[in-house]
Amino acid sequence: MKTYRLAIVGLGRMGSTIDAEVVDYPAYPLPYSIAGACQLIPRLQLAAGADILPEKRRAFQEKWGVAALYEDYREMIERERPDVVAICTVGEHHAPMTVEVASLGVPMIFCEKAMACSMAEADAVRDAVRKSGSKFLTGVLRRWQSTYQEARQRIAAGDIGQPKALVHFGRTNLLHGHSHTLDTVLLLLGDPRALNVHGELLPREVRFESGRLERDPDAVFQVEFEGGIEAQTVRGGAWDFEVHGTEGVLKVANDGLQIALRKKTPVSKSFEPYLETVLPPPALPRSPTVTMLDDLVSAHEEGRPTRSDIEVTHHATEILFAIAECHHLGVPRVALPVQNRNLYIRHR
Repeated sequence: MKTYRLAIVGLGRMGSTIDAEVVDYPAYPLPYSIAGACQLIPRLQLAAGADILPEKRRAFQEKWGVAALYEDYREMIERERPDVVAICTVGEHHAPMTVEVASLGVPMIFCEKAMACSMAEADAVRDAVRKSGSKFLTGVLRRWQSTYQEARQRIAAGDIGQPKALVHFGRTNLLHGHSHTLDTVLLLLGDPRALNVHGELLPREVRFESGRLERDPDAVFQVEFEGGIEAQTVRGGAWDFEVHGTEGVLKVANDGLQIALRKKTPVSKSFEPYLETVLPPPALPRSPTVTMLDDLVSAHEEGRPTRSDIEVTHHATEILFAIAECHHLGVPRVALPVQNRNLYIRHR
């Protein structure tokens, strides 16, 4: 079995320390951090790290026993020649760093979400990854969480008939939070193409200054996908998803802790109520971060796209910025592709 050397850029939360924050969060088995997950994957060796702050480099060395630590991530890549680079910095650095890492010929790239602060940046990332041939994915962990995977399999198998609508319940911000929302929407529906978007940023008084927002606002949206499927978000609930089909409803509740299926059940010629069955959770839940990194390595070895490859991630990002553009222009809907590629939202 070949071993691949992994290096982390940004030695803070997702790179190293976030496990301590979610130790009692049952929906996501630990490890959550990239460094922690790397320890459980035989094919990966945690080889190096880079951070501009010396105190983070010291803490990382003490925690993980890694000696190859750098202030400059480019120097780290040139000297250490890692097979995998995980970009775990603040959001405004994600896109330029991914472009640089791809240009340096790194075969596998993890980029924490959101992938970009504008569609111009997202286009640059997509083009750089396509050119380099690097395998790419981003940190939308619900795509690798076992309950959401089971929900997708049941929908694909026809358990609810033909999907017609999806509702997400949960309050969150546009880039940091709805990156997760929209990727999960795409996963559950089989990664369809979005046609047009209605969206609002909140509070509704939010206005771009010279095409920029310096903070990541809350948002609501409604998306029309190919085939007439619609998805929307409601600002309430406990991060639940309901997918409504022609023959039933599938619900993932409490952020993946529960899954339920409601099926049409004939009672009379004129009444077919939806009766609910709570399904057992998948056996032996596994850290989605571990599953995600395993997928990255397997995609590299098998010559296939990852489950969240650059095309899927770019499309999800385009939906996010269509929400922003709809609000910015004050129009009912925005068709994809987004016309204003330079609208910028700073994601910290």
